[in-house]
Amino acid sequence: MRLAAKLIGLGFGAALLNGCASNPPSLAGGTSVETSANQASGSAFPGANASAKTETAGFNPFGDPSGPAPGGREVILNPTIADIMKPAGLPEMALGRADAPVTIVQYASLTCPHCRQFHKETYPVLKRDYIDTGKVRYILREFPIGRASGNATIALRCAKPEKYFELYGKYMEQQTSWVSQEVRLDPIFAVAQQSGLTRAEFDACLKNDTLIGQLNGVKEHGRKLGIIGTPNFFVQGKLVKSELTISEIRTMVDPILAGSPAAVAGR
Repeated sequence: MRLAAKLIGLGFGAALLNGCASNPPSLAGGTSVETSANQASGSAFPGANASAKTETAGFNPFGDPSGPAPGGREVILNPTIADIMKPAGLPEMALGRADAPVTIVQYASLTCPHCRQFHKETYPVLKRDYIDTGKVRYILREFPIGRASGNATIALRCAKPEKYFELYGKYMEQQTSWVSQEVRLDPIFAVAQQSGLTRAEFDACLKNDTLIGQLNGVKEHGRKLGIIGTPNFFVQGKLVKSELTISEIRTMVDPILAGSPAAVAGR
């Protein structure tokens, strides 16, 4: 049986634990989460929810999710695979076989230093040993924290679909060149340009209310599933609210593969 609880709204603003969205990136391990003042403030995207009110009460992301929370929203406790895979407004950006024995869903913010660390240290091995060998289907979902991440996320979705993962990697690898206290559109565009996006396309996308609404839908779906920050993962339906190492992935994935006829057959 699925249970529902009220959990404070996770919004788009500064982050706890190294201030992933608003401060220059660091490489400390962990997860970056949103502060309550910004959880209620609405959207990371330009012009969205500009009039939303903020809250100042502290938020403990590791507290009891079944307890009452001011300005809360419904969150599914123990979401099913069907809940997790429910369409959220935009095509899934995925790598690997559609029928792979294991599915890993990552929620990421482009300004998040922990996402950068995962992309640098863990993702290359995950791709080589699991995604490229047909054992894992990897899905990347947007969970922007802060308006710098929101603008970059718009550019990421504006690029050609076949350039998506390439551009995501560039934003991760070049975080220090474009993340700052202020939202700086020129450095954000400078990264997007490397994947073929023109300035006219970039500027038009920042005003694309349909796309912005769809991206908000992706994040809202993540919030409903219990995502509190980045990186958060679903590994074959199990929610992990921390940066995963390749050792931890092997511990979770290998037992599933051991019992999978498709994996044993090397399909």
